[in-house]
Amino acid sequence: MKENELETMRKSFKTANDRTNHIMKEPKSLELKEKVQNIRKDSINNNEELYKTACESFKRNGIDSFFASTIEDAQDKIVDLIKENAEDEDLSGVTVTKSKSNTLREIKIEDCLDEYGVNFLATDLGDRILQIKEGYNIPIHPTCPAAHLDVHEIANVINNSEMNVHVEDDAHEIMQAVKKDVLNQMKDSDVGISGANSIAAEDGSIILIHNEGNINHVISKKLHIVVAGIDKLVPSIEDAISVAKLETIYATGSHVTSYMNIVSGPSKTADIEKKLFKNMYGAEKVVVIFLDNGRSKAFNECLWCVGCGNCVTVCPVYNVIGSDFGYENYVGGRGVAFSDFIGDHDTSLKSGLFKCTLCGVCTENCPVSLPTNAIIEQLRANNNDLGIFLEPHSLIKDKIKDHNSPF
Repeated sequence: MKENELETMRKSFKTANDRTNHIMKEPKSLELKEKVQNIRKDSINNNEELYKTACESFKRNGIDSFFASTIEDAQDKIVDLIKENAEDEDLSGVTVTKSKSNTLREIKIEDCLDEYGVNFLATDLGDRILQIKEGYNIPIHPTCPAAHLDVHEIANVINNSEMNVHVEDDAHEIMQAVKKDVLNQMKDSDVGISGANSIAAEDGSIILIHNEGNINHVISKKLHIVVAGIDKLVPSIEDAISVAKLETIYATGSHVTSYMNIVSGPSKTADIEKKLFKNMYGAEKVVVIFLDNGRSKAFNECLWCVGCGNCVTVCPVYNVIGSDFGYENYVGGRGVAFSDFIGDHDTSLKSGLFKCTLCGVCTENCPVSLPTNAIIEQLRANNNDLGIFLEPHSLIKDKIKDHNSPF
């Protein structure tokens, strides 16, 4: 990252922290924190049973569900669903709208669909800015992906894009230009893809939270595809909403988001003689793809994460070097730890396994007290046992072995 981007990122993080520091210490927030910690721990411990329950509940609600062991499995299923919806093998010119989602980035679905000529349209403002930006476009924060770009840089991104507009260094003008462009392109789309903030297994419900209102459009397309890690499962709607509320407090410093969508099936109505008819205003078909991609072999603690991103705003390493500490869109220490399971040991090494100071500030500021430093320390030991470590460490080891001194 460039120094000016790091400086903008730090300013953005300070703004976020100023909002969250007070609300996260309120008695109700602390009570909710304890509740969600128990929900997440119990849910991960009982993940297999929750998955079976969710599949049964989705079937009852008219939602199709599939299990994807790998990234490739998820990609193949999405392509098949879009082809089925288009009733055509040729997908060139098809527009698919998406919401902001770490899981969608994890499966690299944009690159996959690009090979088929699909126009993959990001609808979240920050996500869209990074999508049209040339060059480096890794999201810097899970809920504010473009937090490292100031208003001048974003205006340049817009003015140098194919939007054919000119905007001044004004946030409102930028917002209006992007909104107009996205809404115009969205008219041609009848497929929406989203992630999920939480999934209620017993109810067969998907919970999505957002402030912009963009997800209202995404979930109303003819075909709504949801891609979610198996770790997103919790028992009930009440549990899922509790998770979503705590995520909001730690991510944005608000008690609740502007929008909270609960999707429990395709659109329907019973307004004529109380007879049930499907396909009213919303999706005609809803499909959930549960992604494993290494999660089933991960440490349970690594899966407690609710995705708020508060850890990176206070991380001393991340605030110095930015996204060089983390794995692709999974930023910071938790991203490094997670990469060992969704990638491999070498992946976590390259993501910054030995950059962490093990200070534990992330855990202190995590809504579920995820012990990232302890996980990283264990992964370092595991890698060391396998002979996987940085070259400078190898040289020091050899010197100590040969000369009883690291020098």
